[in-house]
Amino acid sequence: MTEALLTKKIANKNAVIGIIGMGYVGIPLGIEFAQNGFEVLGFDTDEDKVNDINSGKQIIKHISTKKMKGFIGNGGKATSEFNQLKTVDCILMCVPTPLDIYEQPDMSFVERATTSISQNLKKGQLIVLESTTYPGTTKEIIKPILEKSGLVAGKDFFLAYSPEREDPGNKEFSVSKIPKVIGGLTP
Repeated sequence: MTEALLTKKIANKNAVIGIIGMGYVGIPLGIEFAQNGFEVLGFDTDEDKVNDINSGKQIIKHISTKKMKGFIGNGGKATSEFNQLKTVDCILMCVPTPLDIYEQPDMSFVERATTSISQNLKKGQLIVLESTTYPGTTKEIIKPILEKSGLVAGKDFFLAYSPEREDPGNKEFSVSKIPKVIGGLTP
């Protein structure tokens, strides 16, 4: 898929959005995309969480059962089958980056998610890191792992960073109202 075709699919809301990490960042993003007409496939390694999401259960305190059921009703669903990454057009990585004993982000979740993407990467996909991390993560960690697929960033797939912007429970600033900054590997 070319950049022009991907852009058109996004503009027409025909792009399928994949979100890795269905937690306090991934779920609100998934709900927002689904409410705005996109098909959303959420990925998580926790099978119980996947089942709860697919049954519309409230799993995050500030996100009601009604919103979760709305997510499902608007075309959202969750899976633990990472081979389904091949079926999405855009992949948002919303995995944890907890601090280690040296106060540095633990990048193991990002590395595992990126490896799963690399094993299922197809031409024309957009991959966006949303997890909180330090400058250079996209180029220094994610890009080399994705390019192990044989595809080249900026040519065969698109790569960007957009740090998570969550304010859990703040009714005045939902995902759709919080400004986002996006930095792409290419224009």
